[in-house]
Amino acid sequence: MSRPLLLHVGVQKTGTTSLQRFLRRSERDLSDLLVVRTPEEGTPMRPLGRAAIAFSLTPDDAHRDRLFAAFDAVLDTLPDDGRGVIISHENLAGAMPGNGGETRLFPALPQMLSLIVARAEARGYAPHVAVYTRRMTAWLPSVWAQAVRTDGYAETLAQFRDSTAALPGWGDLMRRLSAELGAARVSRLRLEDESDADRPGRQLLALAGVPKARLDALPLLDSRAMERLSPGATEFLRRLNGLALNPHARDRVADLVARSQPLFTAHLPSEGTL
Repeated sequence: MSRPLLLHVGVQKTGTTSLQRFLRRSERDLSDLLVVRTPEEGTPMRPLGRAAIAFSLTPDDAHRDRLFAAFDAVLDTLPDDGRGVIISHENLAGAMPGNGGETRLFPALPQMLSLIVARAEARGYAPHVAVYTRRMTAWLPSVWAQAVRTDGYAETLAQFRDSTAALPGWGDLMRRLSAELGAARVSRLRLEDESDADRPGRQLLALAGVPKARLDALPLLDSRAMERLSPGATEFLRRLNGLALNPHARDRVADLVARSQPLFTAHLPSEGTL
């Protein structure tokens, strides 16, 4: 019998960081049922995310082979037993709007997941894809702010909205995934349906077969994930992104801005001394 494999592919800006922290916190309590892989530093999950982004932007044979190698490296870390597996990485969705010039709604995702699913099946797994979604009215501004923060995006929110004006709704993405993979292999999980902010990812864990009583007994998440930058800090970074800076230097400034947000909030007094 094939081993259950749940591929949680984000998408980005749907609470994935908190969800993954909760998965790691709960892993010991659920170790009789599940093996969990999240993108921790120094693990093969990090290269897998990078390979997925690269393939989504340039879906050629060379990038496909790198994606396969990265996915195989993750599968190689799994213990050889019958427990179900959750592989959670939001970058498995590919490049989000604003990253690398992408303005569409994950156009390469059906093809990419078809390749990954076939690869998993060849290794003896029964893969199922889980996609979290969020209301577009909240999701798009959050995606823009994240693109400014991490991807060097330099356009205003209004310009971003113009460039993504033709973006379809989530139903379009789910129809494309179902057409490529089969409807029985894909689940849409709405962020708005998460019932417990201190236990994020309950829908995902339930899909993985965790009983409700076990979910209710899991320890609460002790703190929330990193919040979106303040408007002033985001605007500072957006303007910075328009300069011809070395990418490493730009990333160091972005980290400093994230740690010093009171400096960019005009109506609040600064903290510390200048």
